[in-house]
Amino acid sequence: MADKRLAGKVVLVTGASRGIGAAIAKRLAADGAKVAVNYAKSEGPAKEVVSEITKAGGEAIAVHADVSQPAQIPVMFAAVQKAYGRLDILVNNAAIMQRGFLKDVTAEDFDRHFGLNVRGYLLCAKEAAAVMPKGGCIINIASAISRMAYPGSVVYSATKGAIDVMTRVLAAELGPDGIRVNAVAPGSTRTDMNNASSGKTKEEEQMEEQMTALRRIGESEDIADAVSLIVCDDARWITGAWIDVSGGIRL
Repeated sequence: MADKRLAGKVVLVTGASRGIGAAIAKRLAADGAKVAVNYAKSEGPAKEVVSEITKAGGEAIAVHADVSQPAQIPVMFAAVQKAYGRLDILVNNAAIMQRGFLKDVTAEDFDRHFGLNVRGYLLCAKEAAAVMPKGGCIINIASAISRMAYPGSVVYSATKGAIDVMTRVLAAELGPDGIRVNAVAPGSTRTDMNNASSGKTKEEEQMEEQMTALRRIGESEDIADAVSLIVCDDARWITGAWIDVSGGIRL
């Protein structure tokens, strides 16, 4: 049972209408935080997440912004400030993943991935750092794929590698202000971006199960529980870390 260790904290989770983002929003709300559930297109699912949180006794709002569009990011942060008056934790989660081998990659694919997965993370971190008090925390959702060589994922993998470096640099830069920055790196996790609708075959899923020490595909709640551990004050001495939450993929 959650212990309300985030009582009094305000959290913004980007891309929180479904999958890992939704699970994180619900878990941190269960920990006592007030949660802003960001969405770009999925207003209905975002409001469902908010409804689940409030029905469980928590507090949450849905906040619209497409974080691939720089002009929308300050508006999102202003909405959180207006609603709650502060921001303590940012979880950069909104991302896209389009499979593609090098021969099929286009400049548009590159720009679309980096515009959301990297620039979006950076600009959200910039806005968050400007308003966070000492003790604030930024979590970048990275990926175990950045430590692998997975054919057909060159652009997506490159964005996650960029996030790894960004996390370390921002941890060094924001540390003197008392703000921690860490990366949580899921492995193969059952989400909309990582199932049959995204092009994954049953054979690939079985292969990934065998690559993982714990012999299963991760669930969104596995990632949310790890984030819960890292954002709380018990992790106050952890910053600049890349935290593997993959079930031991390719050990």
